[in-house]
Amino acid sequence: MWLKFRIELFKRMKLRESWVIFFILGLIMMNYPFVQIFNKPNRIFGVPQLYLYFMGGWAISIGVIYLFTKAISHPDDENDEGDHR
Repeated sequence: MWLKFRIELFKRMKLRESWVIFFILGLIMMNYPFVQIFNKPNRIFGVPQLYLYFMGGWAISIGVIYLFTKAISHPDDENDEGDHR
């Protein structure tokens, strides 16, 4: 079950629209309305909320890029059954 889900996830992530959607989502999340929400003097574990927001977004974007690159390098199942050259 997990393997089939993973294969389907990789196939969907190869779409160009997914790249564009995540890029635009990243731009939106790093602009005024969202940044202003976290730009408060409150601190979590001594770290300002805005820093945590940027570092969390940075880590998530690295994870998404990793998944995209794995999806690109993952061979399609349909192509594996054909002739191998």
